[in-house]
Amino acid sequence: MGTQSMVRWLEDVSSGDVAVVGGKNASLGEMIRGLSTRGVRVPGGFAITAQAYRELLDANDLRTRIAAQIDALHQGADLAEVGGAIRRMFLDAQFPPDLAQAVRDAYRGLATRARREDPDVAVRSSATAEDLPEASFAGQQETYLNVRGEQALLEACKRCYASLFTDRAISYREHHRFDHLKVALSIGVQQMVRSDRAGAGVMFSIDTDSGFPRVVLINASWGLGESVVAGKVDPDEYLVFKPLLANPEATPVISKKVGGKRSKIIYSDSGGDPTRAVETSAEEQTATVLTDQEITRLARWATAIEDHYGRAMDMEWAKDGETGEIYLVQARPETVHVHKEASTLRSYRLTGHGDRLVSGLAIGDAIAAGKVCNLRSAAEIDRFQDGAVLVTGATDPDWEPIMKRAAAIVTDHGGRTSHAAIVSRELGLAAIVGTGDATSRLTDGQEITVSCAEGDEGHIYAGILDYDAREIDLAQIPTTRTQVMLNLAEPAAAFRWWRLPADGVGLARMEFIVNNHIKIHPMALVRFAELDDDKARRQITELTRGHEDKTEFFVEHLAYGIARIAAAWWPKPVIVRMSDFKTNEYARLIGGEAFEPAEENPMLGWRGASRYYSEDYRQGFALECRALRRVRDAMGLTNTVVMIPFCRTPQEADHVLETMAEQGLIRGRNGLQVYVMVEIPSNVLLAAEFAERFDGFSIGSNDLTQLTLGVDRDSERLAPLFNERDPAVTKSIEAVISAAHDNRRKVGLCGQRPSDDPEFARLLVRAGIDSVSVSPDSFLGVKDIVAAAERAHHGQHRPGH
Repeated sequence: MGTQSMVRWLEDVSSGDVAVVGGKNASLGEMIRGLSTRGVRVPGGFAITAQAYRELLDANDLRTRIAAQIDALHQGADLAEVGGAIRRMFLDAQFPPDLAQAVRDAYRGLATRARREDPDVAVRSSATAEDLPEASFAGQQETYLNVRGEQALLEACKRCYASLFTDRAISYREHHRFDHLKVALSIGVQQMVRSDRAGAGVMFSIDTDSGFPRVVLINASWGLGESVVAGKVDPDEYLVFKPLLANPEATPVISKKVGGKRSKIIYSDSGGDPTRAVETSAEEQTATVLTDQEITRLARWATAIEDHYGRAMDMEWAKDGETGEIYLVQARPETVHVHKEASTLRSYRLTGHGDRLVSGLAIGDAIAAGKVCNLRSAAEIDRFQDGAVLVTGATDPDWEPIMKRAAAIVTDHGGRTSHAAIVSRELGLAAIVGTGDATSRLTDGQEITVSCAEGDEGHIYAGILDYDAREIDLAQIPTTRTQVMLNLAEPAAAFRWWRLPADGVGLARMEFIVNNHIKIHPMALVRFAELDDDKARRQITELTRGHEDKTEFFVEHLAYGIARIAAAWWPKPVIVRMSDFKTNEYARLIGGEAFEPAEENPMLGWRGASRYYSEDYRQGFALECRALRRVRDAMGLTNTVVMIPFCRTPQEADHVLETMAEQGLIRGRNGLQVYVMVEIPSNVLLAAEFAERFDGFSIGSNDLTQLTLGVDRDSERLAPLFNERDPAVTKSIEAVISAAHDNRRKVGLCGQRPSDDPEFARLLVRAGIDSVSVSPDSFLGVKDIVAAAERAHHGQHRPGH
């Protein structure tokens, strides 16, 4: 047998060699050969072929002995005993002399290339049936790191071969009816990347929860990547918007979340286990593992790899702390969304109410309910009952036999690319990971509801709550001349709706991001040094940890929130309304009381446009403008449109536009459009004057009705008088639509009324409105109503068109 049949350098293999060197090694070779010209770096190394594995079997008569053990299993023998017996056979086996020599020669060749005696290597298994979408059992076999020396390498190879017969691997093949002796194992030997001195992680060329295809999702932690893959840490999470990676002026990192990263895996200096877990420093916990430049470089690699393979990919990367270089160490097809039917959308909505017990990262968007089964380790899995909610610290492949029997999964640790998250997606389960304390907060037998249908954050509620689940066939949604757009508030939920054929976002509410994600009054950050409130100072100090400039905390979180919504609908318009809190609402933000007056009637008080140029708030408004500039100019998401709420007079409009221009947001520059809300009778009566200053109108029918009829919309006593179809209101709406079109301006309506009242939607269509904007769960109903209204008025002339 020639050396070539036993050992192949990675650059000499490609994706066509899966049968020879397994999926993992074939993929590495393919990347080295096909992607090095696009800058993708892969550590050098060699593959010990599947044929070498077969030679080892034959030289030690292992086929017959393994078959006998599998027969015993089928006759009722204990899985642990069968697995243990087969693994001992491999560990006791002798390498054929020519195979041992071929491995030694290749290792010496690697030492020559690395210019280092006895280089550290990673020894990775690469099964010939692994990483195929229809048979994904990635992670079933082992990887051995920090292996040094010829004898240590040969021993690590034996352990790799033995790992083909771990109890979980045997169980998996039995379940999927794979012939154990038809799966062969190749081994990849690569020069180690010293990520123990830097960081590592995983990335996907797709959003793993929603299937949104236009982002790269990167998880990162300090030390070796195993901590991320195994879900033992809460990693950083970065999102990069792929369509703008080619723009040299843009840095399209649209989200960065700093994970806890409380521990890291490094190499052990002592004998025995080659790696060990250590606690990270406070500085490491608050810092990001990668810079924006490194994040975008990885995202470009992910895009190149996806282009090369023509499909979404799941990749592992590592940064060498000695050289600063980043490497791709593994790539395989993403196996969850490739099987999902793109023409249907399953929508979940929680309808019941219960106390919120625990929160964490939502995986997918499903809802499930059941009784808690709180397990400390996989040794307790015999206690698990079908249909229970598995609650544990973290999962690994040992847990898989019961995961598929669970109603939902909840873990204390892990990010979106942890084992629990990946397997939950594959199984279509609701899962919440990285809760921190679910195992101590949830008790065995407790009835709970696990909701992943409320955005990025998943919540666990007490009791079995009611919820709706329905299938949406996207092919049946009609097309309309009138644009139907979405109202969105929660950035985390934006990707969930990307398959809806909406015409963009008619209202993205900035105040929701401020209230739910920032939580701090902007002026309390601007004037933090003057803040007398000790409790507020402590809260702000804790929330802004890692931000030397506290105002940057506000700008960064607001920019990322807006960017996520803008990316979901690129290049369609996303209309972002500047903050529209009333003074009593602003005062409830952390540190807010010091900066807000007490008003008898906040609804008619210091709100909207009047705040933006006021000396008491203009520095806070400047932070809002900085965030929008970052989204448009730095990230490149120029589909964002600015909207000014509650603008009482054209002169006030001039003040606001001047204030925006001072902050670099100049109407018309870089395509910036600025809209105004129509909420006040003056907006209707002076529509032509407002049209000279703004690019479009958005009717807020709630406030317009309130101020036209003089009725408090929240008054139960006056509820019968609050009617958005009152002639005074509908004539105002018709008048502003006509005036907008006379001045060649677009006009839409953002409010729930069209979804609650079909006749109101028909009235808008008859008046020739350009767009209506509704909540995502109302979109389908409104689309049908608008289509029917357009059919009823087929051929009607629309003013200004």
